[in-house]
Amino acid sequence: MEAFKTIILIVNIFAALFVIVLVLMQQGKGADAGAAFGSGSAQGVFGAAGNANFLSRSTAIAATIFFITCLALGYISTHGRTGLDFSTVNQKQAVQQPAANQPASAPVAPAKKPVIPE
Repeated sequence: MEAFKTIILIVNIFAALFVIVLVLMQQGKGADAGAAFGSGSAQGVFGAAGNANFLSRSTAIAATIFFITCLALGYISTHGRTGLDFSTVNQKQAVQQPAANQPASAPVAPAKKPVIPE
């Protein structure tokens, strides 16, 4: 189980790094105007749609993998153990019964509210 948890953790770290890199590589909405003036070199590499679709889809895939691995790690950490091992737990008696020859203690009266002079 520990090897599986380690593999999921490694995939989680790589997915997080990919999300960071892909988000930083994307251009803002204002950068499309600059591509109209001659710097639109992404069309030759990524097709006519440019790199927006490729980076957007890659970011969505990496984010989905990241969320799935986060949920898997959370589930494994909370449900990893099937139960408590009572052989190692020292249990003490929760309620101790008074001895037969000792009288029971008297009930305690509620505390009175202090009187504040006006």
